[in-house]
Amino acid sequence: MLAVNAPPDATRILGVTAVDLSIPMLSFLFGQAQLDGQVAVVSLCRLQQEFYGLPAQDDILRERLTKEVLHEMGHTFGLVHCSAPKCAMSLSTHIGMVDTKSERYCDRCGLQLAQRFASLDGGV
Repeated sequence: MLAVNAPPDATRILGVTAVDLSIPMLSFLFGQAQLDGQVAVVSLCRLQQEFYGLPAQDDILRERLTKEVLHEMGHTFGLVHCSAPKCAMSLSTHIGMVDTKSERYCDRCGLQLAQRFASLDGGV
């Protein structure tokens, strides 16, 4: 639906939802993106402290959301999962892994992204 309703001149589209996401092979996802595509979506559901029975903390939610947005948008620019646990492109299968990541790409993923931006016609 995001891609269908995207403005014709959009480079990337990011959806943010409160709905819990899943796909047939996984019981939940923090987000999903088209690899080397235009569209990504991130769910707030499992990023919120309340999901785990804890009091709301906006600063934690903001940090987790930033990490997952970087992750999913990285996929749209062709980045795949990274083996460096602190990299925003590392795979997160539970919230502790999201919390372990930093809000940035490792040097290798950052370089790949910079090279991708440099090769784009007109830049982003």
